[in-house]
Amino acid sequence: MTDAMIDHFGEDTLLMVIGLVTGLIFGASAYHSRFCLRAATAEVAAGVAGPKLAIWLIAFLTALVAVQSSIQLGWLDVGNSRQIGSVGSLSGAVVGGVMFGVGMILARGCASRLLVLSASGNLRAIITGLVLTLTAQAALRGVLSPAREALFSAVTIPGGDARDLSAIFAVPREGIVVAALLSWILAISFGLRKNLRASELLAAIVVGLAVWLGWWLTYVLAQNSFELVAVQSVTFTGPSTDTLMALINTPEVLRNFGTGLVPGVFVGAMCVALAKGEARIQRFESDTPMERYLLGGMLMGFGAMLAGGCAVGAGVTGGAALSLTAWVAIFAMWVGAVGSQWLIRVMA
Repeated sequence: MTDAMIDHFGEDTLLMVIGLVTGLIFGASAYHSRFCLRAATAEVAAGVAGPKLAIWLIAFLTALVAVQSSIQLGWLDVGNSRQIGSVGSLSGAVVGGVMFGVGMILARGCASRLLVLSASGNLRAIITGLVLTLTAQAALRGVLSPAREALFSAVTIPGGDARDLSAIFAVPREGIVVAALLSWILAISFGLRKNLRASELLAAIVVGLAVWLGWWLTYVLAQNSFELVAVQSVTFTGPSTDTLMALINTPEVLRNFGTGLVPGVFVGAMCVALAKGEARIQRFESDTPMERYLLGGMLMGFGAMLAGGCAVGAGVTGGAALSLTAWVAIFAMWVGAVGSQWLIRVMA
């Protein structure tokens, strides 16, 4: 069936559809669960282990269990993915991660959260997301690219086993799956103790499963295609940049995973916002100064391109694949976010 679909539709169209389906699921579940790394770090900075932290842990560990179980069963191989197979940067993960963490505190949301909030009519999120995307494009190919390349190349590691935590620590895959599953059970128990509603807990699980779904569907397509197809999953900075540039520079939108993912997330989140009656226009106010959001967007745009992904792309998608640089990046994001949140509270 997969071969027939490839022959009829082509790899590009199928990748776009996979991205769209993955995005719809992610957007709807992320909106309902209020999945947000920024909110989780804010709780930790305040010395509280609360429901936002539980949501993030459940989503992350669900993705980790699902991805690693699929690898163990032979259903998935992420060895050739960008997060594992290509050259990585430890300097980029550290510096970019800290920048991203600081930026998401200033902007009150990471790249994925800004996209989800945009779908409910939040003009602050829309404008900040555009600034993030334009800065990311400048860091990738524009005036900021020399700075990004210099920081990226400071400390690099080769692709392959050098970026794979399971290979670095020589841990049997089944041991990783068992440890991840036990951690997942503890996270579920933690969420129940924090009085998460059943629908919120389920939505957090679905966020993690959406990350797994992207990995698995692109892998299945890659295995059945004669063309080179990148095995990939949910990330936002690069796809948002590609989508915006495609709308500006070409009469037809390029068909790939990212250009399906971004509108999919937007539509999925918008449907849930409308169903819950929460869609409304939200503007910048005196207690939400524009300059703080714009600075946050710029820091996230540059930081994500330097770190190899956003809080979801590096933190959850790359983390679930056990990419060394992804784990370093998400740790740096936590450090940057918790530190800046604590500093803002002290100075207030």
